[in-house]
Amino acid sequence: MRNAAIAERPGTAGVGGLGRSGGGSGGGRSGELGASHTPQRAYVTGMTIALGGIAMFFLALVSAAVVRSGSPSGDWQPLVISGWLWRILLLNTLVLLGSSFTLMEARSRARAGDEEGFRRWWIVTSMLGVCFLAGQLLAWRQLVAAGVYLATNPSSSFFYLITAAHGLHLAGGIVALLVVAFHPARRMAQSTAVNIASMYWHAMDAIWICLFVFLVMGGRG
Repeated sequence: MRNAAIAERPGTAGVGGLGRSGGGSGGGRSGELGASHTPQRAYVTGMTIALGGIAMFFLALVSAAVVRSGSPSGDWQPLVISGWLWRILLLNTLVLLGSSFTLMEARSRARAGDEEGFRRWWIVTSMLGVCFLAGQLLAWRQLVAAGVYLATNPSSSFFYLITAAHGLHLAGGIVALLVVAFHPARRMAQSTAVNIASMYWHAMDAIWICLFVFLVMGGRG
């Protein structure tokens, strides 16, 4: 079954053992000299730490919104998530959930040694991410059409800030997915690149679900 796994040698271009690092002992020797000596597990650890920092960042934003909503100034007016805005955000959430399933399918194809299937489902995941970002822009347009701007109310300010921050992080994830799909990893095994990109994407999915619930519940406050 080893041949059905993603190639573990740093610098290989394919999945499922389809990529080759070069022919002959000379090519293998030069590949060893050029490969990174960083343990592959270190990349996963680094991503875990980074995701912890990102989660704390969004937790700080939510905490700031909660504190601001209880300000004695009394100028906080909850942004009601209903009508078209509710439908758009709900559809966006379903799209992002769907992208996690397509990502899992891509990883399954990779483990089976199906390089073409891996890339196809991996790119579908990226495209669903783009659809999510387009949906967020549409949600902003709905707010603008309703006369709700960044400075209209503290609640609308936090809505724009929170959704924009998540959108930027997700855009970074889309770039990472495309890099993994079209460029062979140079400093880590291809399987490691797939793993850490998947970790990041699933984390952005989970964070958005938490933010969606917070925004909807906050609109009812």
